[in-house]
Amino acid sequence: MSLSRIQSLRLAAVVEDCADQLEILGHTLTVQIRKERGDSADQEKARLTKLRRDCQSITQQVSLLHVDLEDQQCITSLLQLGEEEEQKKRDDQMRREAKKELEQRNQALRIQHEETQEKKEKLKDLSKQARDLQHKMEDLSAKMAHRKKLEEKNLQLQLQQTQREGCQAEKLLEHEQELLQRQIKEEMRVHEESETFLQRRNEEVQQQQEQWQQSTKQRLQEKEQRLNTESCKRTVNLDRLMEMKRMYREMEQVVMEDREEQEKLRQERAKARAVTKVQAWWRGCMVRRCLGSFKKEEDKKGKKKKKEGKKKKK
Repeated sequence: MSLSRIQSLRLAAVVEDCADQLEILGHTLTVQIRKERGDSADQEKARLTKLRRDCQSITQQVSLLHVDLEDQQCITSLLQLGEEEEQKKRDDQMRREAKKELEQRNQALRIQHEETQEKKEKLKDLSKQARDLQHKMEDLSAKMAHRKKLEEKNLQLQLQQTQREGCQAEKLLEHEQELLQRQIKEEMRVHEESETFLQRRNEEVQQQQEQWQQSTKQRLQEKEQRLNTESCKRTVNLDRLMEMKRMYREMEQVVMEDREEQEKLRQERAKARAVTKVQAWWRGCMVRRCLGSFKKEEDKKGKKKKKEGKKKKK
């Protein structure tokens, strides 16, 4: 990328200024690194040295860019630096991807190894269980053979015992038949006695039921009579109550009419008193001011003379 002479000079001045500032920054970092002392300052020294290395590399790139701008009027070094950085980024990305893929493969191999170990352990357990089952089957077969022999001996003994007990069983059956006949006779006797007892008890219950029915009928009749008398009394009381209500309404109406008449009389009396008071007040005013028919005779004579004098003048 070629630039004009003015543009290249301007950029060269700017780049030179940046280089100077970077050199100043590098010197300050070296001074600060020398000042750091002690065990606690190791991390800070490592950080400052890394910054100084970065500053030096940037200074070199800036000086190359300055040379290109002054001599060739281009920024090829900057473009190359950008391409190198992109290549580094791609390489780093590829390395990270390869590392990640390797880790995934290692993880898959570890998982596969763990699965194989688990399968081996399961196979060991299964083989152990198979051996245990085989031993158990052998024990069971031996036990079954021994048990079969014992059952055969037991059957032989039972056959011999049943042959011996046959005679005794016949005797026992005869004895049991006699006992059953006796029990049947006893049960028949008890059944007859219980039947007679139940018949007597049934007759007593029937008699008692008839008595209860008669007593309930009598009680129902008494209750009906009482109910009729109470209903008659209630009707009479209701009639009396209605009559008393009618009389109360009539008396209330009379009292209301009397009150209305008394109120009218009171209002008329109040009006009459008010009228008499107004008339007395008006009469007093007329008397005090000598108005109307209450004028003095002298005043009347003087007024007459004045009227006659006025007529003569005319």
